[in-house]
Amino acid sequence: MRKNKWKLKRILKVFLVIVLLFVVGIGGYSIYGSYKINQLSNMTFIDMLAYTTKDNKDAIITVGIIQNDKMTYEVYGENGIKLSQEEHIYEIGSITKTFTTSLLCKAISEDRISFDDHIDKYLDLQEKDYYPTIDRLVTHTSGYKGHYFEKPMISNFLHKENDFNGISQDILVKRLSKINLDDTDYAFNYSNFGISTLGVVLEQIYDKDYTPLINEYILDELGLSNTKVSNGSGDLGKYWKWSESDAYMPTGALLSNITDMMKYAKIHMDEKLDYLSIAHEELAEVNATTATYEKMGIRVDALGAGWMIDKENNIIWHNGGTGNYNSYMGFDKEKQIGVVILSNLSPDYKIPATIMGIEILTNGVRLE
Repeated sequence: MRKNKWKLKRILKVFLVIVLLFVVGIGGYSIYGSYKINQLSNMTFIDMLAYTTKDNKDAIITVGIIQNDKMTYEVYGENGIKLSQEEHIYEIGSITKTFTTSLLCKAISEDRISFDDHIDKYLDLQEKDYYPTIDRLVTHTSGYKGHYFEKPMISNFLHKENDFNGISQDILVKRLSKINLDDTDYAFNYSNFGISTLGVVLEQIYDKDYTPLINEYILDELGLSNTKVSNGSGDLGKYWKWSESDAYMPTGALLSNITDMMKYAKIHMDEKLDYLSIAHEELAEVNATTATYEKMGIRVDALGAGWMIDKENNIIWHNGGTGNYNSYMGFDKEKQIGVVILSNLSPDYKIPATIMGIEILTNGVRLE
């Protein structure tokens, strides 16, 4: 009896730890760091890079610059030293969301779906007066939380695996039916759950599971041959585990390399596919730039279809973070300048890619 009580207490303790300390890795919008924010304004990109990689033998950070029709990149290691220009495979975390919303924009151009459609038009859900619209999902104004606690998270926590591994589409759809929301634009709240819901909707529209659907879109439509849903393979290791038909894959399951990511940024900068212009149009003014983010140069003034919009600096951007990787992509369509940073360091390790990327975009694009 005493042993059972001990087990129960341990389970409850684990549950509380998960609830209270849960870090949403693929919530790439969140920025973490042990550095002093007030010192950032005096640091150049090279300073940030040297500080972040100081005495870290495992650090491999790849930085790509797109300027007009020219694309260049450098690979940096310990203490900011340049390495050979080898193409590494990184988890891109929440930048995956922009691929999911790019596919959505294609579906809109094909008259398969509309921003104004409610999700229960496509999903078999419990009957209710209101379910969110597509535009509220992609602008994170649906009222959905960032995530909802589900049983697989306990095992993931204990085994130090991807927080969202094993959360199936059935689990997500059941959760959707339990949530009651009002028909209103909620305050901006970055939601992996909301974009996961969009992924399930796209599966219904195209009658295909997300993995083959997005992989085929990336290869056939975008022409990117080194970007795909993670199968755990790549040269850098420590990739998140995903299970077949995981509901959260549309929010953060893609792997890529620097050449593909620069090509992808260029595709969006040039809007080479006409429907991508839809992704960059302002859908919601959210004014989510906090004082802390402003000190770091990060602005979230408005949202497009899955993209953050910095209206002050005319930058369209997104970032990503998983357990062992963090990334950033941002571009200015008018100036034809773009930056991609891929890092094999966790989002909370010193200065994340987002801050370094914004530094390059706002203060010059020359790599030293």
